[in-house]
Amino acid sequence: MKPVVSVVMAAKNYARFITEAIHSVCTQTVTAWELIIIDDGSTDHTIDAVRPFLTDARIRYVCADSLGQPRAKNLGVRLSRGQFIAFLDADDAWDATKLEKQLAVFAAKPAVGVVFCLRSLMDEAGCPLPPKPVSQPPRGLVLADLFTQNFVCFSSCVVKREVFSHVGAFDPQWDLAIDYDLWLRVAKWYAFDYVPESLVRYRTGHGNLSRKLRDRVDTALAIMHRAETRYGVCEVIPPAVLAAGYASTCQTLGYTLRESEPAAALRWYLRALGWPARRFHSLKGIIATIAAAIRGSHAAGSPENATINL
Repeated sequence: MKPVVSVVMAAKNYARFITEAIHSVCTQTVTAWELIIIDDGSTDHTIDAVRPFLTDARIRYVCADSLGQPRAKNLGVRLSRGQFIAFLDADDAWDATKLEKQLAVFAAKPAVGVVFCLRSLMDEAGCPLPPKPVSQPPRGLVLADLFTQNFVCFSSCVVKREVFSHVGAFDPQWDLAIDYDLWLRVAKWYAFDYVPESLVRYRTGHGNLSRKLRDRVDTALAIMHRAETRYGVCEVIPPAVLAAGYASTCQTLGYTLRESEPAAALRWYLRALGWPARRFHSLKGIIATIAAAIRGSHAAGSPENATINL
């Protein structure tokens, strides 16, 4: 039977997490799915963690040779057969009703190209973290909103297959923020919608987050520039919104580093001053960073507050 939803999971050295991720697919209330696991050159025990699930004919395991995230995900998309394509990172997990509720949105709104959902946070051990207040994301034609902030959690999204035929797949040029580059291309042509429930458990606290954030911001700024100059988003987004997007991205990293690396935070706030649209916020950040450094404050914020275009 042809699946309705193809779930693409690219994994590398996530044996300690992948069992929970796969189990969350297997327990979906929608059963017409296939799961394509692309093992992107793992050197841990990923295959041993996956093997017990391979008795389910809906699950395929493909061993790749360190393709990198964009190419690994593109391989999964090429191998998929479903009308819809969902993505789940191997360190995250889904609520059992996730696909059912998202497919209902597609059925009610045929013009929508991407349906996502909200997320809850868990630590490295899988323990829930306290919820943080979040505003409801926008719906519809959200290109201008996405340029200012990437509010689509990658493990939450379901995408119509035709979207990839239209705008292309993940760009191998980028090692980070590959979903953000895709969303900017998609949002120029397709509406986005979401289920207003936390149906994804997003794992935090593993990896060198500070270093990754700096790298992601540099990549995000490059992606934004290319979207402006090559994807034609400047034809849709007003100049003031474009400027606000660039400034907001720099300010977020400044905010995130304010406690641990105030000198680096100041550099990012100063960089944000180059875009007048949010200059007042940049100046406030500079003053707060200097004050935090003077008093040795430990209340300046944490990476989980970040709204960078990751």
